[in-house]
Amino acid sequence: MKKLILLLLCFCACSAFAQLKPPATPTVDSTDTYFGKTYKDPYRWLEHIKDTAVVTWFKQQADYSKAMLNNIKGRDELIAEWKKLDKLQPAQINERTYMKGRIFYRKTLPGQSVGKLYYREGVSGKEVLLFDPLTYIKGKTLSIQNFTPSFDAKRVAIAYSEGGAEVSTVQIMDVATRKFLKDKIYPTAGVESWTFDNKSVLYMWIKSADNKDPTARLNPKTKLHKVGGSTNDDLDFFSNGSYPDLKIDAKAYPYVGLSNDIKNYVLAGEGTVQPELKFYYAPISQFYSGKIQWKTLCTPADKLVRGMEFVGDRVFSITYDGAKNYKLLETSIKNPDWKHAKTIAEEKSDQTLEYITHCKDYVLMVYSDGINNHLLKYNVATGKTSAIKLPLSGTANVFCINNKTNECTAGITSWIKPYTEFEFNAATGVFTPGVFNKPPVYPAAYKNLAVKEVEVKGHDGVMIPLSIIYRKGTKLDGNNVCLMDSYGAYGISMAPSFNTLENALAIKGVVVAIPHVRGGSEKGEAWYRAGYKTTKPNTWKDFNSCAEYLIAQGYTQPSKLAGTGTSAGGVLISRAITERPDLYAAAICNVGCANAMRLEFSANGPVNIPEFGTVKDSTECRALYEMDGMQHVVPGTKYPALICICGWNDPRVVPWEPGKFAAAVQNASSSGKPVMLKVNYDNGHFTEDKNVTFANFADQFAFAMWQCGHPDFQLKK
Repeated sequence: MKKLILLLLCFCACSAFAQLKPPATPTVDSTDTYFGKTYKDPYRWLEHIKDTAVVTWFKQQADYSKAMLNNIKGRDELIAEWKKLDKLQPAQINERTYMKGRIFYRKTLPGQSVGKLYYREGVSGKEVLLFDPLTYIKGKTLSIQNFTPSFDAKRVAIAYSEGGAEVSTVQIMDVATRKFLKDKIYPTAGVESWTFDNKSVLYMWIKSADNKDPTARLNPKTKLHKVGGSTNDDLDFFSNGSYPDLKIDAKAYPYVGLSNDIKNYVLAGEGTVQPELKFYYAPISQFYSGKIQWKTLCTPADKLVRGMEFVGDRVFSITYDGAKNYKLLETSIKNPDWKHAKTIAEEKSDQTLEYITHCKDYVLMVYSDGINNHLLKYNVATGKTSAIKLPLSGTANVFCINNKTNECTAGITSWIKPYTEFEFNAATGVFTPGVFNKPPVYPAAYKNLAVKEVEVKGHDGVMIPLSIIYRKGTKLDGNNVCLMDSYGAYGISMAPSFNTLENALAIKGVVVAIPHVRGGSEKGEAWYRAGYKTTKPNTWKDFNSCAEYLIAQGYTQPSKLAGTGTSAGGVLISRAITERPDLYAAAICNVGCANAMRLEFSANGPVNIPEFGTVKDSTECRALYEMDGMQHVVPGTKYPALICICGWNDPRVVPWEPGKFAAAVQNASSSGKPVMLKVNYDNGHFTEDKNVTFANFADQFAFAMWQCGHPDFQLKK
């Protein structure tokens, strides 16, 4: 009898699980007409994110996905593996800032969920804890958005947020007492700079903390707050309102910077996702004048990208003007003239100039051959350029926290080499082990991984770089589960780095493939522009070409292949599976832009118009339609299994974008494979909180591995 009861209970539980279905999603007769063409939007009602019916729908989707995901084996084991690796990782020290002999930094100890703010007197000084976001407000896990010390290093302005919302409260701490002053500024998009007299801070004011308000981030302002004063008296220091003659667009973030590198001037800029720099400058004597006479330092027409460095009155910046792989220019801030600027480093035919920084005597230039970085130095006194040999191959993060010396730091990583930090002297080129960040020692299985770099012929004959990470001895018999991960936007390259989350799958025999699709800049500016607006289809077509290659070469087969794209990578993955659903067993659309035609109508949408386009332009409108995953969902199609993820506090991709795509595929797919929407109510676009991050990605990966037939990720009995 006992056995019978157990069998009946098991049958009921299994039957109940088998009968789980996503909540029904009704459609509405909603359309938009642009330039004579009508576009249907049957899920427009989901954009009313505060309506009770919509809130309920998201909650039902969350409950459905949770019930499904909690029944997959291997999920909790993944979290345990990542936590184990995290505890093997020595203390991580990031965002080092040097001021008046003091070094301020964020430090995350092994096993801790978020980093804390510390400082020390010099490299070898005693470490002092300033701010612990885990204990500051009882019952809440905060994270430090950014921080900046005053120029005398006696105070530090700290911007912190909750739940990945990226809406910050700014408070000011007295370093000596480690106590906050009475000042509290909210809502903000972070703190920007102190004034040179150390009496005021500049911060980015935003209209509202409501990430679901489409007007919340329009017309932001840099405001000036006097320490000890009321926020009601804060000055609109730089915005379209205070300087209407500059015609700052409503979508742009107008920011201000003061720096020891250029103490005779105040700098300002307009921030969007557009890569070309737009800067203004004025003599520092005008700072408190009430009305600054801004001069133009550069405009987008100068085609300057990837940052700017100031050495005295000399200004260095990277351009793609006549140089698809970029070159380095120099002009003078006294009379900037980029059209007749001096060329410091000509374009290289086989490498792209990634970024620059500087120390006391050198401008340091970091190049990439597509996989490995290379370091050169330019002597600002002699004009001589020479190479500095890096101690390891891979991706190098080169920086100098005190550029009044030649002492610098290089952190290097690759697909299968954990981040390793070195100190080096730019004058001598001598490297020594890093003082702050020590390399982790991971289990032997992680040393049994290999990498293969290949090039794949794309749909138009262009060769697409593809990085393949796999366990040594993997047979190319088509029976391997494979996870493909790419991005393809903003000119951001998929640079090699040791990814503990994905490498934990690789040691289980999963092939991890990283296509370097167009829209990134692995092959320079032309590579970026070949996956941009009207050329955006190359992004997902490159991804699909790499999928075909992996199948043809025996790395995997369609029934064992999963693809994932995050954020702007939502364009890639949503269009990859709507164009070639036959290639994939599963797909992950992680906080993804999957409804591109409606992106500009969200809070963070306008600032992204320079990258994707606007429906107000006939050509760009058509391009947005092409990159819109939801618009290309066809009823009756056998779509792969799909999990979409949204962050309820997401300020970048509003939850209804992946939500509408999930709803469309749920209603349309005839494959019988699960389609779900995971709603992270404790997250935004991402979060520093590792506990939340681990749980989030464990769900995603477990779902994909389950659908690809990996034996470690099947349904529980």
